[in-house]
Amino acid sequence: MKSLNIVIITGMSGSGKSTALRALEDIGFFCVDNLPVVLLPKFLSITTGSSPEIKRVAMVMDLRERGFLEKYQRIFERLKEKGYKIEILFLESTDDSLLHRFSETRRNHPLSEKNPIIEGILLERQKLLPLKQMADKVFDTTAMNVHQLKDTIQRQYMPLSGQKKMIISVTSFGYRYGLPADADLVIDVRFLPNPYYIEELKHHDGLQKDVEEYVLKKQESRLFLDKTLDLMNFLIPLYDKEGKARLNIALGCTGGKHRSVVMSRQLSDHFTAMKYVVNTSHRDIHKS
Repeated sequence: MKSLNIVIITGMSGSGKSTALRALEDIGFFCVDNLPVVLLPKFLSITTGSSPEIKRVAMVMDLRERGFLEKYQRIFERLKEKGYKIEILFLESTDDSLLHRFSETRRNHPLSEKNPIIEGILLERQKLLPLKQMADKVFDTTAMNVHQLKDTIQRQYMPLSGQKKMIISVTSFGYRYGLPADADLVIDVRFLPNPYYIEELKHHDGLQKDVEEYVLKKQESRLFLDKTLDLMNFLIPLYDKEGKARLNIALGCTGGKHRSVVMSRQLSDHFTAMKYVVNTSHRDIHKS
């Protein structure tokens, strides 16, 4: 039996496959998007032979590859015979929901060509029916937003290594662009010394070492961090105990480029050390 676990993400176009792939990448999967199915055996052979540290692989395979439908069943069966543990995760959604998503993004359906999008959706559903029937897991994403889908996927595939169930999202932002709409906790760090007024740091951001060192060397920054982490150590286990699925924490400075980015990374590192799955984003880092 091969030690490599493989999750094949497939399903309806517009059902959230890219979101699912990013969710698995955030919890340690090695991820590949749109690998031709004929290359899968070679890819797995190379991975097991030259990268033994990779234990979990996820990849999206779907109708974007023209030969996928004709070849996937034979290739998957051969790989299973060789001892590979392959799990098929099929994502679907209602026709109305998919049509709405395509209308929002103004993207073409891969099977619609010059025909109405709904015709492409119906044809794809028909073509994918055998694959759906052989899937190990089928998730209906109709009622899920991006965050809910991400949480669902991560909870399903969370490694059994003592990792907590609650997912923590840490976002840096700039107050000049407004508060994040989904924040549970908002922390204002505009009182910290601002690298923006240091000429050599002005055009850098909080992901860069010189900005991070400038912010963290200040006494008020260290004191703020100590007190904030102490508060988080008190709050986070209580939220987790109450069964909260996701906690969204937002840290804001004026432009969302320097101080909030540095402090968001500090909190994210702390939560990761506490064995939580942490998703970190910097909403406005490129706006200032």
